[in-house]
Amino acid sequence: MVVEQLAIIMSVLALAYAGYLSYRIMKVSPGTEKMQEIAKAIKDGAMAYMARQYKTITIFAVIITIILYFLFGLPIAAGFISGALLSALSGYLGMSISVRANVRTAEIAKKGLKEALDLAFKGGAVTGMAVVGLALFIVSIFYLIFKDPALLVGLGFGASLISLFARVGGGIYTKAADVGADLVGKVEAGIPEDDPRNPATIADNVGDNVGDCAGMGADLYETYVVTLLAAMLMGVLPAVTKTFNQTVEYPLMLGSVAIIASIIGTFFVRLGKSGNIMGALYKGLIASGIIAAGGFYFVTIYTKNSVNLFLATIVGLVITLLINIITEYYTSTKFKPVKEIAEASVTGAGTNLIKGLAVGMQSTVLPVIVIAAGIIAAYLLAGIYGVAISAVAMLSLTGVIIALDSYGPITDNAGGIAEMAGLSEEVRKNTDALDAVGNTTKAVTKGYAIGSAALGSLALFAAFTQEINLATDKSLTFLITDPAVIAGLFIGSMLPFAFSAVLMTAVGSSAQKIVMEVRRQFKEIKGLMEGKAKPEYGKCVDIVTQAALKNMITPGLIAVVAPLAVGFLLGIKALGGLLIGVILSGLMMALFMANTGAAWDNAKKYIEKGNFGGKGKEAHKAAVIGDTVGDPFKDTAGPALNALIKVINTLALVCVPLFAAYGMTLF
Repeated sequence: MVVEQLAIIMSVLALAYAGYLSYRIMKVSPGTEKMQEIAKAIKDGAMAYMARQYKTITIFAVIITIILYFLFGLPIAAGFISGALLSALSGYLGMSISVRANVRTAEIAKKGLKEALDLAFKGGAVTGMAVVGLALFIVSIFYLIFKDPALLVGLGFGASLISLFARVGGGIYTKAADVGADLVGKVEAGIPEDDPRNPATIADNVGDNVGDCAGMGADLYETYVVTLLAAMLMGVLPAVTKTFNQTVEYPLMLGSVAIIASIIGTFFVRLGKSGNIMGALYKGLIASGIIAAGGFYFVTIYTKNSVNLFLATIVGLVITLLINIITEYYTSTKFKPVKEIAEASVTGAGTNLIKGLAVGMQSTVLPVIVIAAGIIAAYLLAGIYGVAISAVAMLSLTGVIIALDSYGPITDNAGGIAEMAGLSEEVRKNTDALDAVGNTTKAVTKGYAIGSAALGSLALFAAFTQEINLATDKSLTFLITDPAVIAGLFIGSMLPFAFSAVLMTAVGSSAQKIVMEVRRQFKEIKGLMEGKAKPEYGKCVDIVTQAALKNMITPGLIAVVAPLAVGFLLGIKALGGLLIGVILSGLMMALFMANTGAAWDNAKKYIEKGNFGGKGKEAHKAAVIGDTVGDPFKDTAGPALNALIKVINTLALVCVPLFAAYGMTLF
């Protein structure tokens, strides 16, 4: 049996396991009529948004497919549309199960914390296994058909572009609703989070799904695809094929082994006697990593490769572990950084913001050192191919990582449903415990996504340089003394800032509309604050839906126009500088924004547990302001930078023949 066929079988196994978990989840009761009514409102809002988002994206996808067909031929065009479709499907599947698992988690929380944890994690695992299954399936199918990794670059571009739209649109939606709900509900009205009297509550809960579940699903699907693609492209280089065996198929073998490891790892997630929820989740991740490492060793021996290649995979796994630990340290309520932000809230919002920004900046240091050390170690072990393989090894844990991420929105929604449905204090205690951990798991998985994006993009850049050399029949070098390279570096370093500014502005202006609408309803709907009247939830849902769809176009244009303009107007060397600039600047910005936002959020939650005065006191109000600023940091701009980096790199790779033929040479 050829490697591609085995990879296809393993991907189908992952999809089958996702289907089995979905079946188990759907057998659980959805709770009372009131709970089902709330859950239906969340599900209908999420599905309506996704339908409108994909309708808008389809227009762009069809136009780009036609252009790619006439410029590069059928394989690239077919790859683009296939990558785009499965990226969209990854996001849809993740959100679809999330909006069904949330109410069932709330219902089963009546039995206990252990049962609720099990169901919420299973809901996340459906998304995780579906994403890795779809990613490995499409790459294997295309390689089986075309046998040339260079013809698979359209897959990566399609996956990246749809991921960008999903991240941007979902991020704007969820944070506009969240910010608006918090500013009026918590700060002005002094009512709890997820209070049914708040008109923005349903929009906020919908946003958790379209932002985190759909967005993260599409994000890591495309990261998986482009990382596999980059490693396979490295595998055709003469220097690599002379040193190692089955270099193109080796990444597919790693992906196949990782699926088995991820499936087995899900069975290790069990709540122990200590009641440590984070520890229970980490059991699954660690078990998956250990099993994957054993499988990687077997694959290396089977392909008669050097043990150095196996050690490069271990480098990737170690990077994953260390980034998770570092991110948790800077964003969890258990550790000093978050507690210091909470303490700074005692003297007001200003000191909260200053301390939060400082913690966020500091949080970039260790991850960058880890990534840099990992790149050096992997390169010393197996050259640039080793760096690509370490990135593939990082992505081997994608199934479990996405399960941890999607667990967060499921438990967040479960808590919201329990609050709005008036469930008992014991149920709320269970859902709150799950949600508190879910906030940290979302931060940890974002750190993982950012780190894997950086390594994957570096491999893509290496592939870009090789394709340029083949297309121009020259050996191009990108020297820091070259004015074109320097110009490209500056432009590339600027792009994440311009991109983030557009997204932050979109969230801010959309949140203003939500604030005005919530204030209007509090003022005009008689009996609303007394709980005697029902808010007009649909008004807020409609506001954020329109805002997300309207504001996701400009960021997409930035990602597409920038590399094309630089490549054609300033030349290939300037484009190379741009690619490196956007990778480095994007990595820093993404880490800073994701960690800062998560730290602010958990500082607020730490105070809500009764520290520094607890809910409703001055420290809490200041922390809510910090959390409000951090919302678009961690859930809109920060995560979307991953997609920006990869869209620019994959588009540059796709357009290499055009740049080589028509790009200007200024120096």
